[in-house]
Amino acid sequence: TPTVGEACQKYGHIFQRPRGMYISIEDMGSVKSILSNWPSKKVDVVVITDGERILGLGDLGTYGMGIPVGKLNLYTACGGINPDRCLPITVDVGTNTQSLIDDPYYTGLKQPRVRGEKYMEFMEEVLIGLHEHFPGVLIQFEDFGNTTAFELLEKYRHRICTFNDDIQGTASVTLAGLLSATRMKGTKLKDELFLFNGAGEAGTGIADLIVEELVAEGMPKDEAKRRCWLVDSKGLVVQSRLHELQHHKIPYAHEYPEQIKDFAEAVRKLKPTGIIGVSAQSGAFSKEIIELMAELNERPIIFPLSNPTSKAECTAEEAIKYTKGKVLFASGSPFPAMEYEGKRFVPGQGNNAYIFPGVGLGAVLGGLKHVTDGMLRIAAQAVADTVTPEDIAVNCLYPPLTKIRAVSAKIALMVIEVREESRRARGGRGRGLRGLRRGLCFEFEGSDGMYAGGEEREVSKPS
Repeated sequence: TPTVGEACQKYGHIFQRPRGMYISIEDMGSVKSILSNWPSKKVDVVVITDGERILGLGDLGTYGMGIPVGKLNLYTACGGINPDRCLPITVDVGTNTQSLIDDPYYTGLKQPRVRGEKYMEFMEEVLIGLHEHFPGVLIQFEDFGNTTAFELLEKYRHRICTFNDDIQGTASVTLAGLLSATRMKGTKLKDELFLFNGAGEAGTGIADLIVEELVAEGMPKDEAKRRCWLVDSKGLVVQSRLHELQHHKIPYAHEYPEQIKDFAEAVRKLKPTGIIGVSAQSGAFSKEIIELMAELNERPIIFPLSNPTSKAECTAEEAIKYTKGKVLFASGSPFPAMEYEGKRFVPGQGNNAYIFPGVGLGAVLGGLKHVTDGMLRIAAQAVADTVTPEDIAVNCLYPPLTKIRAVSAKIALMVIEVREESRRARGGRGRGLRGLRRGLCFEFEGSDGMYAGGEEREVSKPS
């Protein structure tokens, strides 16, 4: 994450050749003809951004192309998707970052961002154009601004095969870490109370999937929502603030007798078992807060998920040291392994790469029409299930990345199973997993040989 973030910040200055497709809002009315210029006639996965919220770095405009390119590299490396069938896209609607407008090497339109009705008309032309030109394509939204991200997801999730990695992928990998943490604690998810520092698309997306998991385990939805509390820039999200809240925060605006402005105070009053950082505020989990979590909990869950590393709410070393080794830790950016009082700690990175390549592989192999929240929940369980006693012994909540292809295969099969079960529940006939055919995926030298590009092979369920 730190590397790709820096690459995006300097994208125009290190630019050597075009990677992917740029579609400008000035191309409205001609998007279909532009798509027809792409040399590959079959595309299975598109990753698309408008560059407004790149990682925790903000509006990088077309310099954000490094994100779709990097994500699709991971689709190939982690999921085996054929790179010839991957298409990175940046839609250029301008930028509100003045330093980019002043940058002589900036690769995009030097104008303020287009918003509102014209923006949505443009995105309609792009997304439906992709859906029609590349039938069956999976479109992954990446690093759109908060309001835009929710609006696009809600508008298109039931029309085309799509998901938002920042909302749903982050939620899934975080849920996987939380399931591993409760396993290590010897508790259940229903026993936990989570407090979020940050209430944007990542935070509410995680909360939504926690609620979905709790409901699946039998908890009433209203009670499940009360397991998740949010703190935004103005304080604790509560009912008395309904008039000023964005729509995605409203489900988590609980009744509370007082206004709490400070995150540390919220920890003191609510006594959470876990805190989740999605604020991109370095140091938000202070020594005071971390020590307080250790006082309140035998095994506090502390997840500083913001990235790149410079935006993390705390470091692994701080969390381990200030809790005296009691912490169950995961982060959005990588931190090195360390020793504390003779015990080895390998900080788990809640990297979305555990999730989206497998979900994408399942969508491609299974010919999915939609990606549901239930599929993301099952993907989280698949990741958590691959954590071994050896991982637990070093306090790591995620499997090693060396196992990522096996994890992706497991997720793909489980995602397809969810679709098959849904089809049977509606009175249809399932296609059967062993009958699925592919000829879509890619094997590179040194891989584990999961799939070979260009061949038709049956997909068998991993043991």
